[in-house]
Amino acid sequence: MNNQNSKDNQKLSVVQSTQNEAENIARNLDSVKDIADEMIVVDEYSSDGTGEIAKKHGAQVFLEPHHDIFHITKQKAIDRAKNDWILQIDTDEVVTPELAEEIKKVLLGYEIQIKDSNKQKLFTRHQKLIEERDGKLGNDNEEVVAYFIPRVNVFLGKPLVHAGVYPDGVIRLFKRGRAWLPGKSVHEQMEIDGKIGWLNESLLHYDSPTFNKYLWRLNRYTDLKKEEFEQEKLSKNYGVLLFYSFVKPTIVFLNLYIRHKGFLDGMRGFVWSLFSALHFPIAYFKYWQDNLD
Repeated sequence: MNNQNSKDNQKLSVVQSTQNEAENIARNLDSVKDIADEMIVVDEYSSDGTGEIAKKHGAQVFLEPHHDIFHITKQKAIDRAKNDWILQIDTDEVVTPELAEEIKKVLLGYEIQIKDSNKQKLFTRHQKLIEERDGKLGNDNEEVVAYFIPRVNVFLGKPLVHAGVYPDGVIRLFKRGRAWLPGKSVHEQMEIDGKIGWLNESLLHYDSPTFNKYLWRLNRYTDLKKEEFEQEKLSKNYGVLLFYSFVKPTIVFLNLYIRHKGFLDGMRGFVWSLFSALHFPIAYFKYWQDNLD
């Protein structure tokens, strides 16, 4: 760490949007309560007591109708934050003690530097791939106004460290007013007015602790991918059918399982690689079914 500026002792708002996350919300809020000056939860009318649990753990809870693009609700939570810095976190994520200490340094005015050269190369490559897909993030202003946070994904009970999963960087810590979500796509990146850095420490992401949970998420995300196909007015000819049924999933599977060494995570690596590849034919078949002539 270096470059301490004059804006010491800045305050942090922790914000999140949620729906029916009673099994995760307490663990999530307990992991941030020692660094948060306010905790805001925007709840899409949960039916399992999520909001009540959040209140008991010190969060301010606001109700919001469900949006198919969940980023709309996330932005509603961001808009309610009042402090200098905002940590936007998903309910199935946990801030580790090491990450909490690093965030405290940001609040004290330090600009975080990546200490490990291998991590630096990995983070730089990850950001480059994101920018190749989504366009350049942020700008070249001298001041760092937002940070990527790497994530360790807990899949079927254990961390998944290969198959192209880590660092799974997400822009989550940012200055109020300098970052926002357009709310147009489930896969969109935050738009940043300023320079973006990386933190060293990771979020724990309990993405799919069980296979049933994973299948539920797969169904949700393939529905959203189907909607993207509809917006693109994707063709339903045999060439496109073959591409999304065989070519695209084969490329994705080989990339995750072989190139990114998913095989080193054993059966979990195989399952992750296979079903990540199957997202595409499932979404296309849903699109085809809904658009039969």
